[in-house]
Amino acid sequence: MRGRLKYKLLNLLNRFGLILLVAWTVVSLVTLLIEVIPGKPSTAILGENATLEQIEQFERKHGLNKPAFFVTFSDDGIKWNGFDNRYASYFSGILRGDLGVSFRTDRPVLDMILERYPNTLKLALAAMLIAVLIAIPLGVLAGTHKGSWIDNFASFFALLGISLPSFVTGPFLVYIFAVKLRWFAPTGSSNPEDIVLPAITLGSALSAILTRMVRSSVIEELGEDYVRTARAKGLSETVVIYKHVLKNGLIPVVTVLGLQLGVLLAGAIITEKIFGWQGLGTLLLDDGIAKRDYRLVQGCVLVISMTYILVNTLTDMIYSLLDPRIRLS
Repeated sequence: MRGRLKYKLLNLLNRFGLILLVAWTVVSLVTLLIEVIPGKPSTAILGENATLEQIEQFERKHGLNKPAFFVTFSDDGIKWNGFDNRYASYFSGILRGDLGVSFRTDRPVLDMILERYPNTLKLALAAMLIAVLIAIPLGVLAGTHKGSWIDNFASFFALLGISLPSFVTGPFLVYIFAVKLRWFAPTGSSNPEDIVLPAITLGSALSAILTRMVRSSVIEELGEDYVRTARAKGLSETVVIYKHVLKNGLIPVVTVLGLQLGVLLAGAIITEKIFGWQGLGTLLLDDGIAKRDYRLVQGCVLVISMTYILVNTLTDMIYSLLDPRIRLS
C-alpha cells in the first residue's frame, strides 16, 4: 500500500515537473522569437512621428528599457546583465499570476484573455462534440460492414474531410447556410446559434480523422477472442459492439481527442477569423500579432500551451477508466 502511494506521488510530481518544463520552454521560445523580430514595439504602437521623450516614457512604463535576457552579445563580447531584465521580470510575474499589461490598452493581459477564452473553449468543445457524434456511429457502421458501400462511403467522407481545410469549408458553409438559406448569421458570436457554423467547420476535419480511427479499432477488436466468447454467450450484436468492442476500441480515439483539443484551440484562429468569432484566436491575431502587442502574444501562447498540457494529462487519466490494465509510467 505504501509502495503504491509512493509511486502515485512520484508520478504526480513527475507530471507537475513536466508541466513546468514545457511552460518554461514555450514562454522562452516565444520571448526569444519576439526579441529577434526587427523593430521596436514602442515605434509600432506610438507611430513614426513619436518623439524620443514619448518613446523613452513608453519603454520605461512597460520595462522595455531593461535588457532582454541575462546576457547580451555584442562586438565587445558578452555582458552579464544580472536578474534585472525583461525575461526574469516576466517569469516572476507569471509566478504571481500576472501576465503583464497590454502595450496598447494598458489593461491586464490576463483579464483580456479571460474575456475571450470561454468563447474559444466553447467552440472547441462544440466542434469535438460534433466530431464524436458523427465519427462514432459512422466508424462503427464502416467497421462492422467492412468492404460494403457503407464502408466505402465512410472512407470517402473521411478523405474529403481531411482534404478540405477550414478556410475552404468555412466560406462554403457561410455561402450555403447564411447567404442563400439565411438560416444563420454569417459572422458574430453574440447569439447562441452563431456557434453552429464555426463548430461544424472545425469538427468536420476532426470527425473525418476519428471515423477512420474508430473503423480501424472496431475491425481490429472484432477479431479478438472475447468477441467470439460474448457472441457464444448469446449476447446481441448491439451489446457486443457498443458495450465491449467500442469500449476497448475507444482507447486510441481518446488519444486523438486529447491531442486534437489543443490543435482545435490553436487552429481555431482561422475559423474565428472567418466567422468573426470573438475568441482567443482573434485576440491573438488581431490585437496581439497584428498590433505587435507582444505581452498579449506571450499571454495567449502560454494559455494555449497550458490548456494543451492539462488536456493531455486528463487524457492519460481517462485511459485507466477505459482499460484498468493500463498503468501510467
